[in-house]
Amino acid sequence: MRITGKPFGSVKGREVFLYTLVNNNGMKAEITNYGGIIVSLYAPDREGNLKDITLGFDNLEDYTGPHPFFGAIIGRHANRLEDASFTLNGVFYRLNPNEGKNQLHGGLEGFDKKVWSSEIIGDSGQESLRLKYLSPDMEENYPGSLDVTVTYTLNDKNELVIDYHAVSDKDTVVNLTNHAYFNLSGHDSGTIYNHQLMINARRFTPIDDACLPTGEIRDVAGTPFDFTSMKSVGKGLLECMDDEQMRFGSGYDHNFVLDVSGKAPEKAAELYDPQSGRVMEVYTTKPGVQFYSGNHINVPKGKGGAVYGKHTGLCLETQFFPNSMKHTHFPSPILRAGEVYHHITIYKFGVR
Repeated sequence: MRITGKPFGSVKGREVFLYTLVNNNGMKAEITNYGGIIVSLYAPDREGNLKDITLGFDNLEDYTGPHPFFGAIIGRHANRLEDASFTLNGVFYRLNPNEGKNQLHGGLEGFDKKVWSSEIIGDSGQESLRLKYLSPDMEENYPGSLDVTVTYTLNDKNELVIDYHAVSDKDTVVNLTNHAYFNLSGHDSGTIYNHQLMINARRFTPIDDACLPTGEIRDVAGTPFDFTSMKSVGKGLLECMDDEQMRFGSGYDHNFVLDVSGKAPEKAAELYDPQSGRVMEVYTTKPGVQFYSGNHINVPKGKGGAVYGKHTGLCLETQFFPNSMKHTHFPSPILRAGEVYHHITIYKFGVR
């Protein structure tokens, strides 16, 4: 795999680059060091034709404005924290709320809005893009200076590998993910109703009307959340909106409890587009995945002038469970001082 970089603009006087990752199969990803955003991802269909399958923008200026976290690294804590607060080691931390009284995706200026340092590492046979960000102590009111490294690799197995690594000098809370929106028919191809999805999870975490997990862990059997075998995404979105959980999320916006060990990347989900034949498999070391069906997308001008509306892309965000600082029976996002946070997520592409 080879990587090239070019200027993409600047933010607050810091230069921003757009990197192009290409493997020997012709698959291509474009990633910027602003927010670690996956700007585009070109994958082949069953005829070998490449198409960009992630939603986003053509220019940096649009990424610096309001948007639904297109393609970005999310941190320090992905997803929602109730009342924008938590208690750690007996100390109460009041965070910056940015979704009503709660915090979503790291606060007012999360990792998605930072300029990361960047370098191309490895040799010409397998290069990777390494991004680094040092989050200072009490940024967004999170304790500890957190040294974060995220490495992107596009290999010849058509896998986009995201390697997350972090160390803090104080006990803190860390939950990193990527917020790419996928449409396997192509970013400008309309809704994802025809997509078929499997999630390796027999349970999910129900939410309240603020999209916060209640603490319950519920079986998916007999509910619109049963994706234990491949089924149409559109079926739930078009036929099951009278379900209370679907109403609370305005569609799918729920964490699924993965049936994985967490010791090595294991299969979390599989997405299939019958129209193009594209398949995306998701592997992770994380205990959960948030399936978000793009219920609130409203972007009048995306890449190439595309209009992105409701349900035109979906997210599969690997994560610790949302609101887990309030529900201590959930897997813990606490990172102790000096310990290493290390997780891997793989998006693998193929056809059928």
